[in-house]
Amino acid sequence: MKRDSLNLPVFQPGSVWLVGAGPGDPGLLTLHAVNALEQADVLVYDALVGEAVLDMARPDCERIYAGKRGGRPSPVQADISQRLVRLAQEGRRVLRLKGGDPFVFGRGGEEALALVAAGIPFRIVPGISAGIGGLAYAGIPVTHRDTNSAVTFLTGHGVGGSVPDGIDWAAVAKGSPVIVLYMAIKHIAAIAGALMAEGRAAGEPVAVVSQATLPAERIVETTLGRCAQDIVESGIEPPCIVVIGEVVRLRAGLDWQGAAAGRVLDADPLDFRTHRETG
Repeated sequence: MKRDSLNLPVFQPGSVWLVGAGPGDPGLLTLHAVNALEQADVLVYDALVGEAVLDMARPDCERIYAGKRGGRPSPVQADISQRLVRLAQEGRRVLRLKGGDPFVFGRGGEEALALVAAGIPFRIVPGISAGIGGLAYAGIPVTHRDTNSAVTFLTGHGVGGSVPDGIDWAAVAKGSPVIVLYMAIKHIAAIAGALMAEGRAAGEPVAVVSQATLPAERIVETTLGRCAQDIVESGIEPPCIVVIGEVVRLRAGLDWQGAAAGRVLDADPLDFRTHRETG
């Protein structure tokens, strides 16, 4: 299909597009995201948006960094939202580019509501969230018929920088077979402790994926009881996605990147076939 036949939208002056850049690999950008990059007058981007993606913008597109990283000086969210408003009021085509998806722990909803309050036209362009796409690159599906029909996505970093308030750890521990954590490395010991206190086994599989989908990607496979120690000993650093549950075992059979490098995959990583044949 030729691109001209897709009827991609025209980026109107005085409007803001909130666009998800995906987990990192530029190939995971949507056509709408590429279309926005090619038209925008000004690009307001987050810390997790890489240079390869930024370089897809027009050469004359102004770049404005608005990244937030834990423990480092960062722009205040209200200031970012108002800057988007001011730039649009100047008649510019404003692209707000966020890692992952703008509505998945990305504060896209807050920024969009600020635009609504100011009467600024806007568009939402979803992106692939790292908690799904990043884990798929690591060979870990967030759902699998033999392990789980539910998954819970949580942030491990509250507004004030501590473990998030308001999470019912007992309900999560008992009710969600697979848990995917964003921004959880700093508080992983406390989170793992809370889950084990509510009945999760210390030996439950855990995977930590750093720099998901990028050439620098690193993956640590561990257990709930050891994950905090193993993260420190491995030296793995944020940004990371943490997944807890039996789906981690599937990586032995679904590590497609590892297979390309010579890893021999296991067609029965959960031993279900063996159990059926011998049972």
